[in-house]
Amino acid sequence: MIRTATTTLLLLCLPLVATSAEPAAPVKLAVGQAAPEFKIKDAAGKTIDLADLTAKGPVLVRLTCGCKGCDKELAYFQQIHEAYKSQGLVSLYVFKEPDAKVAAYAAEKKLDMLYAVDTKGESWSTFKTKTMPSNFLIAKGGKIVSIANGCDPSGLLANVVSEKTGKLLGTEAVDVKSKVAGQK
Repeated sequence: MIRTATTTLLLLCLPLVATSAEPAAPVKLAVGQAAPEFKIKDAAGKTIDLADLTAKGPVLVRLTCGCKGCDKELAYFQQIHEAYKSQGLVSLYVFKEPDAKVAAYAAEKKLDMLYAVDTKGESWSTFKTKTMPSNFLIAKGGKIVSIANGCDPSGLLANVVSEKTGKLLGTEAVDVKSKVAGQK
């Protein structure tokens, strides 16, 4: 009798335990996973669709804030873009700064890659990261092949991204750190 009462009590309480658990933290994206569905409008209002881009070739998505560190890194990532765009790489920058500030910045830095503004930070949620900057190298077809997080104004992180891009494209990696140093 006691066992039956205990079993009944457990069965009645089980739904309470199952529903009172805290929701699981979002799982971070990982190398080997499919890139998330992602659409964003550029400064002209044109929709950029990551699936359309990765259907044509590899894409480097850079989520950035435009701070001094990210600004110092920009030259390295511009070199990555220049080095591999003829082999199909598309670079997409997503800035968290206001539109007018980014427009002036893009003109000053002569950005020739795709860029968009996301002041609300929804892109960071889509890519399941809070880190700025975060770089996602995505292969043709949409599989993530590299994730590089954090700010590195020295160019070492950009060189790692360049090496992975070269490997992905089956070409010799470009030492972007040396290229930028040679331009100074």
